[in-house]
Amino acid sequence: MNLVMTVLTIASLLSIVLVLVSFWLPQMTPDSEKLSPYECGFDPLGSARLPFSLRFFLVAILFLLFDLEIALLLPLPWGNQLLNPLVTVSWAAAILILLTLGLVYEWLQGGLEWAE
Repeated sequence: MNLVMTVLTIASLLSIVLVLVSFWLPQMTPDSEKLSPYECGFDPLGSARLPFSLRFFLVAILFLLFDLEIALLLPLPWGNQLLNPLVTVSWAAAILILLTLGLVYEWLQGGLEWAE
């Protein structure tokens, strides 16, 4: 019981100290970009029909694709405990090879170049 009370006391004190420090530490000098309701780089008071950069869109889609790769490969360590782990490893290798070939193709086509 004494150990539980000690851990709770330390956790409570640490939480209180972190909350108090977070109120004192930040610099409160907002500029016009921080006071703007949108922080995406667009002027919120201008026209909403401005052309959107297709290159930015493609890079964002590539980021989502490679972020999804992590979700597909997440169960891989548990797949080693199956009766036939070779199937799991071969599926993971197929996913990695396919994504690597896609990355090489995008690289050779110049899809990863942000500025021309």
